[in-house]
Amino acid sequence: MKLSVVTTLYRSAGSIEEFYRRTMAAAEGITENLELVMVNDGSPDHSLDIAVRLQRTDPRIVVVDLSRNFGHHKAIMTGLASVTGDLVFLVDSDLEEKPEDLAALYHRFSQGDCDVVYGVQKTRRGGIFEQISGAAFFGLVRLLADQPLPRNLITSRLMTREYVDALVKHRDQEFAISQLWQITGFRQQPLVLEKLSLSPTSYSVGRRIRMAVRDITTTSTKLLYLIFYVGASIFGFSNAVILYYLARYLTSGVGVSGYTSLIISIWFLGGLITLILGILGVYIANIMAETKRRPYTIVRKVYRSGTPAPLLADGLLTPSTREESDNGE
Repeated sequence: MKLSVVTTLYRSAGSIEEFYRRTMAAAEGITENLELVMVNDGSPDHSLDIAVRLQRTDPRIVVVDLSRNFGHHKAIMTGLASVTGDLVFLVDSDLEEKPEDLAALYHRFSQGDCDVVYGVQKTRRGGIFEQISGAAFFGLVRLLADQPLPRNLITSRLMTREYVDALVKHRDQEFAISQLWQITGFRQQPLVLEKLSLSPTSYSVGRRIRMAVRDITTTSTKLLYLIFYVGASIFGFSNAVILYYLARYLTSGVGVSGYTSLIISIWFLGGLITLILGILGVYIANIMAETKRRPYTIVRKVYRSGTPAPLLADGLLTPSTREESDNGE
């Protein structure tokens, strides 16, 4: 059995070496036949230099250097597309998810009743705002998404090669990887793990809102049906009001008066129409992104020792991907 470990690098210079030591120690407790795939997601610090230096001392390391920052989820998909192992362990390199959790994940996997064991937090980390915003996000996704998500998901997970091969077949250009994890199917089991709070989150309020909008509009058709039902309800209610005032005028001669009611109605309907057009605009933008069929990522270089780099899934890496051996040639 061969084990592949996949991680991404972004502003990770301070944690890479410790991550490497701890991850290799944890993986060697399971098998000596392993590889560590590090995907440099356009990190602006010295993460790539450190990773390449480690690769030159340990041939089990593969460094995939992306041409720019494409985002965490797309970098993960690129790393998963390059693995050669029978089992794949996915974990973040910031050490907030402990590499030693691999042992617990493998123990649960060894029971033989699942293809994926994924980590969940018992309670969300962080302060009051982070916990409330996280709870609100998962609640909204659970309400609107076509495929509900397990609560408090983390990145750490142990997967079979068959599951990973099915996962990287997805070609969504705008996606939430947590949704792809779920809709890929197979037998999946949760395991409660601890996620540490070693550094302040890089997700600002604006970025959280953008992620929530993207996740919902790329995974939900319920929102479109909700717009239809709201519009139909307002249309029906307005017809009933028109008939009521028309009947009152014909029977009692009482007309409709009131400047305030008119302004409120205009503001309400104008705001509602603007909201609906905005939601439809986001969906149309996602459709446009899908029709362009651009690759997930573009790889500048792959640093790999010995054997040539495997042929990766179409759309994840460019055909011009190059290989660098131990001696840097």
